Amino acid sequence: MTDSRPIGVFDSGVGGLTVLRELRRQTPSERLLYIADLANFPYGPRPQADVRERALGIIDALTALDTKLVVIACNTATAAALDRARERFDIPVVGVIAPGAQAAVLTTRNGRIAVLSTEGTLRSQAYVHAIKEANPGVAVLGIAAPALVDIVEDGAADTPRADAALRLVLRDVVEWGADTLVLGCTHYPLLRAALRRVIRRRHIAVVDSAETTAARVRRILAVNRLAARAGRQGTLDLFVTDAPERFSETAARLFGETLGPPRMFMIGEPALRVVAER
Repeated sequence: MTDSRPIGVFDSGVGGLTVLRELRRQTPSERLLYIADLANFPYGPRPQADVRERALGIIDALTALDTKLVVIACNTATAAALDRARERFDIPVVGVIAPGAQAAVLTTRNGRIAVLSTEGTLRSQAYVHAIKEANPGVAVLGIAAPALVDIVEDGAADTPRADAALRLVLRDVVEWGADTLVLGCTHYPLLRAALRRVIRRRHIAVVDSAETTAARVRRILAVNRLAARAGRQGTLDLFVTDAPERFSETAARLFGETLGPPRMFMIGEPALRVVAER
């Protein structure tokens, strides 16, 4: 039994494309829909209630497009809306926090895990809860690094500007003695080149949730018999709520790949509606 319906993925900007890229790699037969909510970027500084309402509205729109599963490819939105989404919708909804937390617990050797995140994710304490659930004996240091999101969205992830911002942030991580660093925002994996330069020979393992989130999606598809027919060619449809040209330029710069022009999602009541611009 196979299921040809699409998988929905969303984030406030280009950061969720790190998860999307891994989904394309691990589930090549699937149809994927990606929404970048640039009209409300960034989510990090927004009140949790606002992010929750926004995320639930996007998931509502994705279910109206007959998606079989939704990935919240944003740590801030996962913290704000995942539990409520699982209560409200009758399809699987996957977040990015638990997979990253579990990977970090399996990675650390000295039991000290630092988490870089947005202000919203830090305030929620979602990573602390997820890590402690996996291993109560692990110590967690949370650090908000909102400037890194702007650096990525500006297409400056591999520049001296990124290096300088990371040096400032990682000073606390090194002084605290963490041996594992969780990239608690889907934008942050795009800073890996700068991270390598800044970390250098320090023995700090870097964990991001893209690979583990995609693996969880793959398992859910298999267990629930939701996977598309093996061997079929997967497809990708991109949507934005604002600034399609900026999205395309930034995505191409960061990923070295032209993903194709996105279509607009317009805000409507009670949810989003698609404007067909093919």
